[in-house]
Amino acid sequence: MRELECFLVLSEELHFGRAAERLYLSQGRVSQLLRALETRIGGRLLERTSRRVALTPLGERFLAELRPAYAALSAAVAGARSDARGVTGVLRIGFAGTLDEELMRVVASFGEAHPDCRTHIVELPLSDPFGAVRGGDVDGAIVLTPVREPDLVSGPVFSRHPPVLVLAAGHPLAARCSLDAGDLAGVPLVGVTEPAPRYWREAQAPTATSAGRPIPRGPLSATLQEALTSAALGHGGLLLCAATARHHRRDDLAAVPVTGMPDSALTLVWHPDAVTARLRAFAAVLGAHSGAVAARRRT
Repeated sequence: MRELECFLVLSEELHFGRAAERLYLSQGRVSQLLRALETRIGGRLLERTSRRVALTPLGERFLAELRPAYAALSAAVAGARSDARGVTGVLRIGFAGTLDEELMRVVASFGEAHPDCRTHIVELPLSDPFGAVRGGDVDGAIVLTPVREPDLVSGPVFSRHPPVLVLAAGHPLAARCSLDAGDLAGVPLVGVTEPAPRYWREAQAPTATSAGRPIPRGPLSATLQEALTSAALGHGGLLLCAATARHHRRDDLAAVPVTGMPDSALTLVWHPDAVTARLRAFAAVLGAHSGAVAARRRT
């Protein structure tokens, strides 16, 4: 199980140092676990050079089959633990942005599985996705990836959606059927204010295209509503996932799909010193749900 967990984290991070931080292991131990798994399987799962780490074709196929199986196994273990200990009280889950229908189904499933535990949803400012977790105001937070906080733990990545650029309805690009990532070089992007870490703010509003062309900076916002208002006023474009853009559809805004960019995704984040049976049970339900969604998409 430790070898499988190590491979799953490595496949998300594609970086041995960050994977070691998430697993609370040394880089040498992470390499050892990966070698043991590759020996057990009989083939290379990851290609590692001085510049990059990438999944091999065998690794990609193995990952696609492993994720839902691992999530189901984790859910079974968490369910047994819940039955033994009982999951009661109040679970506080924070979110920044939009708690859409998919996430509400997870909350409902958790409530059905653990009727003695009440879920309290807390909206977090977009500008501070991790503060409430560190401060103990929530048990866990659902946040946009990437997450590279060495003092926090992140669970499975889920709710992957293609990006769209939200613009004022009268913007010249609003009538386009789609945009290429290179088109962002001509649109100031609405960004996120501090204290959100720089790498996270850069991921939500990149300052350069994949080809290296600079993307102008737009106004900064602390909340999603502020960012949507800036876009509606024509002050810049706002990168969102397609699901969030649909949830916030307005007559004064247009959402145009953007190709050539990675999908937007979410993860559950918590503090390792504040793990509860409630949070473990919720993470298991979330993992099982995301694994089932991924399996349906493959079929």
